[in-house]
Amino acid sequence: MSGETLSFLIADDHPMVRDALASALAQSFAGARFNMAGTLDQARAVLDREPEPDAVLLDLDMPGMDGLAGLARLRTEHPTAPIVVVSAARDASVVQRAYEYGASAYIDKSASLEEIAGIVRAVLDGEIFAPPDAVAGDSFAQRAAQLTPQQWRVLALMVQGDQNKRIAHKLGVGEATVKAHVTVILRKLGVRSRTQAVIEARGLAMPTETIRQ
Repeated sequence: MSGETLSFLIADDHPMVRDALASALAQSFAGARFNMAGTLDQARAVLDREPEPDAVLLDLDMPGMDGLAGLARLRTEHPTAPIVVVSAARDASVVQRAYEYGASAYIDKSASLEEIAGIVRAVLDGEIFAPPDAVAGDSFAQRAAQLTPQQWRVLALMVQGDQNKRIAHKLGVGEATVKAHVTVILRKLGVRSRTQAVIEARGLAMPTETIRQ
């Protein structure tokens, strides 16, 4: 992450929680910029102004959220923004549904600030922290069928061993666009890391024509 100016949205209705999370992330990501929100409407307004933050830290229990409905709304409006849920809710069904609605990680508010910062760093590296039982029981091939043609091209190049910069060059797009595609690909495939996606995808014997179409 060196050399990048990262941008975070911290959405929580408790100012002390927002400040603590910002302090923890500032120590881990020098020079990072922070936007704050205390309601769902405030979070949506921030995302309307800056639609591509590097990560959103989201509390499920704040005004306007209606629990997971707010998460689903943000995910629909901003499909590529990595969302890290930081919540006191520990019910297993809530955690599972949060991943189904597109969260990249679900962190208990009792976690240390160092642990939260570490998980955010992993999410920025493209990992998804879904527990095994939060992944749908359908096959990898069925999940892969949800990918768009451009996401297939990105995945095919990942399988070839290309990193984001090289993929961006080959496809004629920005590196940030490739990074956003990778995040969505991992979520759609129900895998936790880029490496796992590549290993699983190799079993699909993807045709090279996918890259050129």
